[in-house]
Amino acid sequence: MTSRTCTSPVPATALSLLLALAAPLAIAQPVTIALVRTTEQAGLVDIRTLAPDIQLDMRYATANNFTGRPVPGYDAPKCFLLRPAATALAQVEADLRARGYGLQLFDCYRPAQSVRAFVDWANDPLEQSRKATQYPSLEKPALLGEYIAETSGHSRGATVDLGLLDCRRDPCTPVDMGTDFDFFGPRAHTDAPDVTPAQHQNRHTLLQAMQRRGFANYPQEWWHFTLSPEPAPGTAYDVPVR
Repeated sequence: MTSRTCTSPVPATALSLLLALAAPLAIAQPVTIALVRTTEQAGLVDIRTLAPDIQLDMRYATANNFTGRPVPGYDAPKCFLLRPAATALAQVEADLRARGYGLQLFDCYRPAQSVRAFVDWANDPLEQSRKATQYPSLEKPALLGEYIAETSGHSRGATVDLGLLDCRRDPCTPVDMGTDFDFFGPRAHTDAPDVTPAQHQNRHTLLQAMQRRGFANYPQEWWHFTLSPEPAPGTAYDVPVR
């Protein structure tokens, strides 16, 4: 996120935490948490205001995620992004719909408190309810760092996790991407060699559509994309998703 294109009515002065929020394809830089109370003050836009028909499967607002319970900070199943990212994502959706496809959104802006909840979960050895489906070949300590970071680029409002839908028939149905969202392991790598040709092609279709509108993929997660350049690389947020 280079220069900021959204302004906030509350000064984005921040807690001097120097958070190194992980940017998948860029060198990490000091990041501060803006002192704002609402998504409006942060300049975060509900994607449904720009793409009313985009499909939401906001996992962290439900128990259907790797922690096995709703994640603190997600009070509603909504997708918020800074306006440049929301606009670009709406364009991707329109491009795909014209070809008979669509997007299925899993996560967008992520409050900093939610990231802390992920770390707390990873440090709890007793909670293993989703191990068989989300991280079958790994133990929890191995998830910290490579898969679960203490800070996240999602908190900067220009990163999105999503999948591909086949909308050539009604209703739209999820396309087989080779793994579920938030599968921790090498098969989730965008160019994993052990997925089928059809699954690889589906990942490539999503990758091309996102790249066309300025999103860069994190190679270890086929679902993870960040608008490049980011609108506000030095600012993160901790307002709840409501």
